[in-house]
Amino acid sequence: MATKRKVTVYLDPEVARAAKVRAARSEKRDSEVVEDALRVYLGIAALDQAQELSTLAEDEALELEYKELHAARRKRP
Repeated sequence: MATKRKVTVYLDPEVARAAKVRAARSEKRDSEVVEDALRVYLGIAALDQAQELSTLAEDEALELEYKELHAARRKRP
């Protein structure tokens, strides 16, 4: 498990209550629900999912990325 860092946030009481309810229903901790929501909001969850689904090796993915980047730059005015 990755090391966790304690962070204090202030939430609207309604949001905090909804997070608590979601946590209880999913048998998770409040902090896990908040972290999951932030991962989705920040796009981290999508990146993780894309990496899991990818069949490319790291060097192949990097080569494809550069190829697409250069193609996009050529299309710019």
